[in-house]
Amino acid sequence: MVSTMLKVSPDTNLAQYMQYTRKFPLLTPEQEYEYAKKWKDEGDIEAAHRLVTAHLRLVVKIASGYKGYGLPLNELISEGNIGMLQATQRFDPEKGFRFTTYAIWWIKAAIQEYILHSWSLVKIGTTAVQKKLFFNLRRLKSQIKALGENDLNPEQLEMISKSLGVPKTEVQNMNQRLSTHDHSLNSPIGNDNDYDEWQSMLIDESSNQEESYAEQEELSNRKNMLQEAMKSLKPREREILVERRLKEKPATLEELSQVYNISRERIRQIEVRAFEKLQELIQGNVITSQNNHFGNHAIA
Repeated sequence: MVSTMLKVSPDTNLAQYMQYTRKFPLLTPEQEYEYAKKWKDEGDIEAAHRLVTAHLRLVVKIASGYKGYGLPLNELISEGNIGMLQATQRFDPEKGFRFTTYAIWWIKAAIQEYILHSWSLVKIGTTAVQKKLFFNLRRLKSQIKALGENDLNPEQLEMISKSLGVPKTEVQNMNQRLSTHDHSLNSPIGNDNDYDEWQSMLIDESSNQEESYAEQEELSNRKNMLQEAMKSLKPREREILVERRLKEKPATLEELSQVYNISRERIRQIEVRAFEKLQELIQGNVITSQNNHFGNHAIA
């Protein structure tokens, strides 16, 4: 029975529902404690029912404060009722405070979470700072008469930032997000006879499969050519070229001169000559590969 009255369907007459909530009397602190104690210790459903029904009007009052977010009031009330049910399940009467004080937090949390999830398909208000901005920015903009402005001037940003204790960049970002709404990528562009969709205007900057395969094949061929050409160098030439040209942190001429017990100038000469030989070998392999390619096509 408790769970049934928590659901306020779209067809519910809100005026009648509000009148219905007033049928249940408010509880004294002693009655709250008694019912909460019976529910917690004995699982008394009737006691939980009395506790919940006495606070239905509280949920309506809190939910009405969130009407400015463009969501149906009956949905906000339903979410608030769920929050109150969570409060009922978790409330400990021995802590010494009123159930009303405890329930308000849960009711607001449930409603705010629902608004955040309903506002945009893109996640919004995922941090404490963002939630604080989401639910206070509209109120502060109204106070400084900037409610209809998409862009806040520096003075307005400074005022809101100081008032909420959050960075100005966060204020600016949230204001921009709240000034726009989601649009379907399938929304038409143009007239009824000749239109396209928004998604057709998006540019796919990623390469297609053919280009990716061609790039990978070319890279693989270059690596193979380099490996084959390196095999044709003398051991000392290959070692010096690797140390000087192919290492992330190249060795200095001084370091290599000590390793091979020759002058730095001689190391430089070997490096230059090895690099020239490597280029000649790779270019020769490229020409041979191209000749074989065109030869095969001519035979075909």
